[in-house]
Amino acid sequence: MTSKPARIPQPAITPYLTVKGGAEAIEFYKKAFDAEETMRLQEPGGKIGHAELIINGAPIMLSDEYPEHDALGPDSRGGSTVGIHLYVEDVDEVFARAVAEGAKAVRPVKDEFYGDRSGKLVDPFGHVWYVSTRKQDLSSKEVTQRYEELMKQ
Repeated sequence: MTSKPARIPQPAITPYLTVKGGAEAIEFYKKAFDAEETMRLQEPGGKIGHAELIINGAPIMLSDEYPEHDALGPDSRGGSTVGIHLYVEDVDEVFARAVAEGAKAVRPVKDEFYGDRSGKLVDPFGHVWYVSTRKQDLSSKEVTQRYEELMKQ
């Protein structure tokens, strides 16, 4: 007897962040990025086994570290190898708020050749965020042309 699998949740890909200090991370994301907490499975000692947030319409899952399952955050691994890209209405305001809440500015906000105003930061839990506002809608051809011009400089 075979059964059909349940439907694939949408979106089918969701970032899952592992951090030291899950409860603190949730509060940071609420303050810095206006995250909405939709689920929290918290152990009696306070450790977050699983949480779900929505940031600007996009889901993020999160848990505390569980070294016994090789679930480690960026700080324990020596840095993040993945960046999260977040589009917002006002990159300057959100970027400044994130820094005020404890994020580290890695690349300040500036206008980019590909039509976005964008900056890069690392949150207090070691995750890399690219925060952007779309300023110009460009075709792939226009972005490629601008990139090629930039490379000639």
